[in-house]
Amino acid sequence: MQMSRRGAVGFRRELWALVFFALLAAAHTWPLASAPGRWCRNDSGDALLNEWAVAWVAHQAVTDPLHLFDANIFYPETRTLALSEHLVPQAAMVAPLSWAGASPVLAHNIALLLGFALTGWAMCHLVVRWTGSWPAGLVAGSLAAFNAHTLTRLAHLQAQHLEFLPLALMAFDRLLVSATRQPAEASGGAGSPSADEGHQRGAAVPGASVRDALKTGAWFAVQGLTSGYFLVFSAVSMAAAAVARTPEWLGRRARHVVPLLVLAAVTAAVLLLPFMLPYRFVRQEYQLVRSLREIGIYSAVPTDYLATGARLHWPWAAGFFRGDGLFPGVVALLAAATTVATGLAFRDRRARMWLAIGLATCCLSFGTNFTPYSWLFGHVPLFDAIRAPIRFGQFTLLSVAALAGFGVAWWVGRISSPRIRVAAAILLVAAVNAEALRAPLGYFEYKGEARILKRLAAQPDAVVAYFPFFSLPGQVGLNGRYMLSSTLNWKPMLNGYSGHMPASFYRHAAGLRTFPLPETIEYLRSVGVTHVVVDTNELSAPRLGLLPQATGLGFLAAEGHIRLYAVR
Repeated sequence: MQMSRRGAVGFRRELWALVFFALLAAAHTWPLASAPGRWCRNDSGDALLNEWAVAWVAHQAVTDPLHLFDANIFYPETRTLALSEHLVPQAAMVAPLSWAGASPVLAHNIALLLGFALTGWAMCHLVVRWTGSWPAGLVAGSLAAFNAHTLTRLAHLQAQHLEFLPLALMAFDRLLVSATRQPAEASGGAGSPSADEGHQRGAAVPGASVRDALKTGAWFAVQGLTSGYFLVFSAVSMAAAAVARTPEWLGRRARHVVPLLVLAAVTAAVLLLPFMLPYRFVRQEYQLVRSLREIGIYSAVPTDYLATGARLHWPWAAGFFRGDGLFPGVVALLAAATTVATGLAFRDRRARMWLAIGLATCCLSFGTNFTPYSWLFGHVPLFDAIRAPIRFGQFTLLSVAALAGFGVAWWVGRISSPRIRVAAAILLVAAVNAEALRAPLGYFEYKGEARILKRLAAQPDAVVAYFPFFSLPGQVGLNGRYMLSSTLNWKPMLNGYSGHMPASFYRHAAGLRTFPLPETIEYLRSVGVTHVVVDTNELSAPRLGLLPQATGLGFLAAEGHIRLYAVR
């Protein structure tokens, strides 16, 4: 009964923590939460792409899941979802909303807010379990979810979902402890005894090692599925964590631990393989290869770790900002430095894992400015798929957040007065959030799609081309608007926007450059297009004047600035 009451109290605290981070997510992205179906970042092609991807996965999951990657863009290409992030975990979280008729913008924004809240909660959960300190957990969770990097990448849904790596590391820690049946070292004064301490010091639970291995692999896999970048970054993080705990799985302990590590790896591979194969096929088919020169453009320089979009620091940090902020914050640096200076980062095996992760990802964030990176690019699988090594820095910030949690636990643990401890906790949580704050943020208003496009859903063999056909550098992302419109009918479309653009897209653009002249109508017929959608706000006046006389185009309907034609 006592354990049951304790468990109930723990559950309520975890629930309140999740509510706390949900409220923080609303505050840091305000006014998004006030009207998530209305406000958006559709000025960004990447945001449009992600809104479409979330909607596509939800749609295809119940209509034709075996062809999930055969998306409706870049007709007649196949596996086109694999030209960018598939966002399956994020889409799964909000699929019920999509199935209930929510707009892609609403579903995307809820997934965005969930990413912030769950990332904060997961890091808080880890730090509380490992230090026994709720103030430390709330600070660490705030730093992990709301920082210079995440709050300047709202258009990138994949960047906001880092909630599964902390869970993978917790499972990995339990795997090592339960497999070796060795008591973990004390927290070194970081705070009160952790919630996991009893599990560590007690006898091993039968089957616990196997369960922990399965959980390690599963959580790692789900984190990898949130983003191709995160798959690589998480693999580096898990490898660094393993190196930091080398004595626990080498030597005499190897025969107990290594099979469990293999089980974890196999579990991850089995879960990841169905989603990775389409990317492998696409890389081979389209010969998608990054160059070191391109990677060098998106490699970090030291001043990137001073860059932030936070209002408090913007007056001095603006000159350092190049697009990816990596400044951890003053409080975070002081708390993390405390963990290092007191020796906790070396004595405590768990803190040591985060130190190793932070050092590894920080070095790799410098990309071609870090000498070994060129070798990794040429010899380690998937490193050649990373265009922007600077984004390793997000995992560096995650490590700083965790280490700061240990530091805050050390600080608070040395305050004898309960009232002062509470006041200090409130002050620290407020300080780290104030340092990161960018809200209120600017958004664009989403007014929905032209409902006339829904009638295409009843045309079984319809193939659509949207005009203007944006193909120039700097404009290609505007095709994302058409992708969002296509969610009303899900018909194959000639247009598209993604992380990689197939050569056929540019062939179509060349063939349609003079639309609506007769040769372009003939080209549309030759590639199988049955319908044309024209945005009159974007098409030039001379070309609009040619539309009524265009032979082979039959006007069907108009709504606002959108016109629908049939190719005859």
